Amino acid sequence: MSREAGSHGLGTAVGRGAAVTVGVGAACLAWGLLEAHRYVLRHVTVPVLPAGAAPLTVLQISDLHLTPSQRDRVAWVRDLASLEPDIVVDTGDNLGHPDAVPSLVEALAPLLARPGAFVFGSNDYFGPRRLNPFQYFSGPSTLHPDRAELPHELLRAILRESGWVDLTNTRGGIVVDGVALSLVGTDDAHIGRDAMPEPSEDRGDVRIGVTHAPYTRVLDGLWEDGCDLILAGHTHGGQVCVPGLGALVTNCDIDTGRVKGLTGWPGDRPDRGGVDSTWLHVSAGLGHSPYAPVRFACRPEATLLTLTPRA
Repeated sequence: MSREAGSHGLGTAVGRGAAVTVGVGAACLAWGLLEAHRYVLRHVTVPVLPAGAAPLTVLQISDLHLTPSQRDRVAWVRDLASLEPDIVVDTGDNLGHPDAVPSLVEALAPLLARPGAFVFGSNDYFGPRRLNPFQYFSGPSTLHPDRAELPHELLRAILRESGWVDLTNTRGGIVVDGVALSLVGTDDAHIGRDAMPEPSEDRGDVRIGVTHAPYTRVLDGLWEDGCDLILAGHTHGGQVCVPGLGALVTNCDIDTGRVKGLTGWPGDRPDRGGVDSTWLHVSAGLGHSPYAPVRFACRPEATLLTLTPRA
């Protein structure tokens, strides 16, 4: 075979390989854009109630990152009211646009009639900006000084007026069907606004910790405070995952094994030998930054947690 023929064959193979790579990349991008709207409701059971108590349902919503144009997300969240949860917990990052508060209120309106509690994330305080996605591999993202402030105090006032408990670095309580839920929350650790509230001996029947970003210092504080269950969001479940491998990043300092779903902290789940652990549920959330409108192998989600009596 002549040198020219060999070079031509090599060039053809390289060209075909490049075409296949481009084709696969385009297909993955197209699927990621589609998957970002394939919302799913997860169901988990957590045995944390006193013996003899009737089960309670907690609907956790997180990371909507809502913009006014996302009508499908508004409709899907509104439909969650048909679950008739006993309590709703919103773990923050509701806003993705300065004008999104009316759309968010429309989405939450049927749920605001039910008992609820909330904390905020950085994207309730500050608007999104473009980021190089590869920066996440070098560590958690940082708050850029040019991010515009969002109408967080308006949102806070609306949620409070609806009767939801604001758990920003404080404690609260809700009684559901005779079961006293002792709640403790922190502001967003991702931007350094977190502070554990003063200790309290009033445990109620079950103590639940609520935070946005599950940084280890916050999880340690809530565990040491005696929480039976900790609820968090922020991670987006990794957002772009590898099938069969899972998340590559968490955008905080927890490990990828706890990036979403029900696990334990600081060790294994209590039902899997974690004697000195509490329950941790991290929601993969419902949204994404408007500048990164994709998910891959990580569907957007809300979770209905059924609390049952301890074994």
